[in-house]
Amino acid sequence: MSEKKTAVLLMNVGSPDKPEPGAVWIYLTEFLNDKRVIDLPWLLRKFLVNFIIIPFRVLNSTRLYKLLWTGKGSPLIFYSFEMRDKLQAQLGSDYEVFVAMRYRNPDYRKVIARIKKEGYKRLVLFPLYPQYAMSTNETTVVAVQDELKRQEVNIPMSVVCQFYDHPGFIKALAARGNEYNVSEYDHVVFSYHGLPNRHLERVHPGINPGICTCPTEMPAHGKTCYRATCYATTRLLAKELDLKPADYSVAFQSRLDKDWMEPFTDKVLLSKLKEGKKRILVFAPAFVTDCLETIIEIGDEYREMFLENGGNDLQLVPALNAENQWVDTMANLVKGSVVLDK
Repeated sequence: MSEKKTAVLLMNVGSPDKPEPGAVWIYLTEFLNDKRVIDLPWLLRKFLVNFIIIPFRVLNSTRLYKLLWTGKGSPLIFYSFEMRDKLQAQLGSDYEVFVAMRYRNPDYRKVIARIKKEGYKRLVLFPLYPQYAMSTNETTVVAVQDELKRQEVNIPMSVVCQFYDHPGFIKALAARGNEYNVSEYDHVVFSYHGLPNRHLERVHPGINPGICTCPTEMPAHGKTCYRATCYATTRLLAKELDLKPADYSVAFQSRLDKDWMEPFTDKVLLSKLKEGKKRILVFAPAFVTDCLETIIEIGDEYREMFLENGGNDLQLVPALNAENQWVDTMANLVKGSVVLDK
């Protein structure tokens, strides 16, 4: 009986329903109009997103999604369902695992309606983002809270808020990397999804690289600072992989303009190439599921740039996806999730 079970809701950003301009337009409209993604005043955000960003990006984004698409559809979606199935088997009959996306399909609102209809006793929300950020974890939690209230679903909800420093997560990532004989590469780059600097300024009083302590230690405000948790992830991974500071770099990808987190991944790769580092291994520890930013941006675009400029090899370490070690960790995170105060 569902009333004796805990519902587990895995959520990620999302994907267009199809790699076609109309579907991509709808997805980008929903995604980029979120005030926690582009945190500008309402009127400015609406004008910038709907009359400048989307019209100018939609065709190129569609081209990239066509490159990403497989016979099974979007990797972000089908890997999420593979993850769900394995996690369900791991958790057993006391849990029911669902998948939804913050934007587009599967629709989290429909999942919540089903949770209400079937009368689950508790909800565990699991945003699939290792490092907390306003534009990922926060918008996911707020959206689900608002929808629970709108549908009058009155059950306790706990959240896996972030897991950048969970030993199982770190060990699973390191195991992925060790499939590629890390020691055989000239250098390792840990590439994280970037954010606008103004997002950091909300919680981080010293983002200036000259005074920021995040690269070397966790500052007092660290667990609310995306930059700090990215560097903390890196230090833990480097220790697990037995890397010295000179062996690796941290960088940030997917920027929309120059006022985003630095250093930029593409520039770091070219800089290392000038130093004679011709074989580079790239981790993407902000992504637990392969997607446009890993497969296309790093695996295709950055790799092509690197090789065209004289590099010998740039290897992307695949995301955790539905690897068994990661699924074991997910089960532990679900069982240890903390109930939120209403």
